[in-house]
This record gives sequence, structure tokens and C-alpha cells, in this order.
Amino acid sequence: MKVVAEYSHNQGKEFIEKNHKAELEEVKEIVSLVDASKCRTKKSEEITMPGKLLYSPKDFNREFEKLFRQRGWQKAKIRLSTRVPETGRTHSGYREIDMVKNKLGVEVQFGKYAFMVYNVAAKMTIFAKQGVIDSGIEMVPMKSLAREMSTGVSYLEQMKADLEHRGVSNIDIPVLIIGIDCVRGGTNQELHFDFKKN
Repeated sequence: MKVVAEYSHNQGKEFIEKNHKAELEEVKEIVSLVDASKCRTKKSEEITMPGKLLYSPKDFNREFEKLFRQRGWQKAKIRLSTRVPETGRTHSGYREIDMVKNKLGVEVQFGKYAFMVYNVAAKMTIFAKQGVIDSGIEMVPMKSLAREMSTGVSYLEQMKADLEHRGVSNIDIPVLIIGIDCVRGGTNQELHFDFKKN
């Protein structure tokens, strides 16, 4: 696979290049070592593409996790709790981040759009407040790759547009969003359609 595009949220790229240069190089190396052909294993049952062989998010996650762990990256988990006065009860649960090394957190996300935004706008901020990370990398597919996965998988272009228009909050941590795609012959070409009224 390859890194196709990047978006620096709250000066994420600059911060990570300055403070986590070795870890950033490792992340890019890991991306280059993932063989996407091993992950094209999901047979579609969707009406719009019955029987089509798609890329499997679970297989991608497995490949990435294996390569990260071989280089000393570890999952991190924290316990959170909150009391709800109206019910008199306390709710407790865990939050987990995919990989952490030297205070750089990494999330590999091939899921729905809400998870991508949650990772950057909430989860990474919580882990930073707990002292686990000081910055993060959110790894997501490009639109060209998302088209070859199940319906509803989000992509860098959509996330970048929303974060640009949202702006930076005073609680946001530096995050570098990396858009990845498969290595294919030639260049990745987007299909453009002109819909004209008859």
C-alpha cells in the first residue's frame, strides 16, 4: 500500500515531524509493507454489487496490527467513569487506541465516518489529557480505495473537508491524517461522471 495524501490538523504534521520523526517513518514503512491483495477477501452481499470481491477492513486491521506490534507499538486502554445524578448510578467503561509508541497514538480506521471524526475530535483528546499521547495519526482510506470496500466506509477527502470547515478547537491535539490506497499499475485514477439533464 502507499500514502497518497495527508492532512495536518492543528499542525499535526509539523509537530510529529519535529517530535516523532522516527515513529512517523515507521508508520510510512508499515503502510508500504501491507500487501492489499491478501485483504481482498470479502464477498459482497450488497444489492448494488452482489458477489463482487471487496477489501476486508478486518483483514487490513490484522495486517497493520501485526506489523505495528513487530516494531514495538502497543495498544493502550484507559478506564473512564461518570456519575449520572438523575439516576444515582455511575457508568464505567474503557476506551482503547490502536497503537502507541513514545506518546504518538495511531488509529487505523476503515469504518464509518462517525468513527473517524470521533477518533480525532474526542478519543485522541481524552488519551492526551490522560498523558498517554501528545499527538496522533489517523490512517484512513482514500475515496478510490473506499469504493472497493463495503458501502458506508468513509475516506480522507470527506474527513479533510469537514475538519477544514470545522476549524481547530482549543482542546484539539496535533493530528496527522494519512490517506492510503493500494499500489496499482500506473496512477490511481478517479472516475468522473457528468450528469446532464435531458
